[in-house]
Amino acid sequence: MESGVCDYGGHCLALANAIKNCTPNAKVLCKRGRQGSFEILINDKLIYSKLQTMALPDYEEVVNVVSNVSKGEEPKEIKGQQPINCAVS
Repeated sequence: MESGVCDYGGHCLALANAIKNCTPNAKVLCKRGRQGSFEILINDKLIYSKLQTMALPDYEEVVNVVSNVSKGEEPKEIKGQQPINCAVS
């Protein structure tokens, strides 16, 4: 997962913990990316980009996709989003 300079690192760590709780053998890497980014890749496939949606992903859906991939399924794009609760002025 990649997060930008807008302090999405905490979100990345929270999502990583949720993933590890459900799929302990998953390898999760949080790294700083470009400004405003929060991108999730599974097996090098982009499944979610905040740059495209302007919102953070639905963590439960991400956890489910990771679990399914660990069982042999192909990664699928995340559609669910968290509500946007900040304003830019």
